Amino acid sequence: MAEKESTSSAAEIVSAAAKPPETKRWADVAEEAEEDQEKAESSSTEVGLDSLAIEESKLVDNVLTDPDDSRIEAVTSGDTPYTSAKRFEDLNLSPELLKGLYVEMKFEKPSKIQAISLPMILTPPHKNLIAQAHNGSGKTTCFVLGMLSRVDPHLKAPQALCICPTRELAIQNMEVLLKMGKFTGITSELAIPSDPANYIPIQKRPPITAHVIIGTPGTICKWMLAKKLGMSQLKILVYDEADHMLAESGFRDDSVKIMKAILKSNANCQVLLFSATFDDAVKAFVSKIVEEIFVQDYNQLFVKKEELSLESVRQYKVYCPDELSKIMVIKDRILELGEKVGQTIVFVRSRNSASNLHQSLIRLGYEVTTIQGALKQEDRDKIIKEFKEGLTQVLISTDLLARGFDQKQVNLVVNFDLPVKYDRPSEPDYEVYLHRVGRAGRFGRKGAVFNLLLNDRDDMIMGKIENYFNAQITEVGPWNSDKEFETALTNAGLL
Repeated sequence: MAEKESTSSAAEIVSAAAKPPETKRWADVAEEAEEDQEKAESSSTEVGLDSLAIEESKLVDNVLTDPDDSRIEAVTSGDTPYTSAKRFEDLNLSPELLKGLYVEMKFEKPSKIQAISLPMILTPPHKNLIAQAHNGSGKTTCFVLGMLSRVDPHLKAPQALCICPTRELAIQNMEVLLKMGKFTGITSELAIPSDPANYIPIQKRPPITAHVIIGTPGTICKWMLAKKLGMSQLKILVYDEADHMLAESGFRDDSVKIMKAILKSNANCQVLLFSATFDDAVKAFVSKIVEEIFVQDYNQLFVKKEELSLESVRQYKVYCPDELSKIMVIKDRILELGEKVGQTIVFVRSRNSASNLHQSLIRLGYEVTTIQGALKQEDRDKIIKEFKEGLTQVLISTDLLARGFDQKQVNLVVNFDLPVKYDRPSEPDYEVYLHRVGRAGRFGRKGAVFNLLLNDRDDMIMGKIENYFNAQITEVGPWNSDKEFETALTNAGLL
């Protein structure tokens, strides 16, 4: 099936889109498929400067899970001096961007990751950056602010490009950009699959003139090949979740193709590679392509591996005697208690598991929603929108939402199935586990993760996860004890 394009208003950026071809992706493992790509959006707002002072009582949702400075490893190249930014004013930002940060984003000061990485992004000669920082540390602000700060609003051409592995993450990043750039007059376009009702053949589309493009790799490649997305004025290229974008099992071919196409048009384009995780193989490949394709100096920023698990999230393991008991743990313990503490995401490994668990909980009288890659895009958008608005409390998901899904009310995550490598089912997928854990307790809030273990294989995988992250995961047992689960949630600060 061919991909389809359209341009929509800001209010429509989460509207339905066409179902993509069935191809294997990280988000839905085994018998599943996932998708990526296109739709559009633009934003232009009048510039006006009011007072940037914010009352202390109005500062909300600005708490981040900051690592200590000692945990952050920054490696700079060359002799460019960088000074950590204690205030956003230290970054020489425009008044319009400062207003967006303080008034719209309600930030008070940079997080530690922002304080260290933003000077490296914004200081000429604008060197490339490979940056790894855990979820909730403020890394999205780093690259969104980097893109907005580099754009000349008077030049009607693409100047910043952000590429994401899923349409959900692209939409979410666009929402941040629209909010942060509200007063700048900077326009943007979302490049993901469009609603069939709004389909416009790419040959009939005018050239893209929006300042910032955020989208998925297949769509971006399509727009580039059709010569609709010009690269000659591009100043900054961002890969969000770069570990997946550049992994062999991810979008490596498209990602490298985009880099090479940009290099032909503009060899001076700055490249930012951001992710919550980089395994050694991907880190080596990332360094190699930055050195060999762009042939430029680059800076690096990493948080030590043992510090990646979020400290605000308590992790538990529960040994269950059979599959039915796993369902009963969710029904009688986690969901009953979870109603008191916030929303819950239950992660499963496959569509089949998602469907079976959904039907089991529905038969037991629970209202739950389920999202996975086989759903039409308009249905996925609707489910996510309702969950974000708090209209549903429990969401069953494949790993489609493991990365880059911000929902501040999620305090409970359940790993119904532990994440494992697709081609090595006895080997944990540590990156996916970390991303799942990162859905709970966002932005420094309290959270709890329950891992449901069924057999010796699960126990072995859990042990490898504990060793990898140097973490002692507390056992909650027996599996049918209300008191033990209440104690676990109390210790997590949720009851």
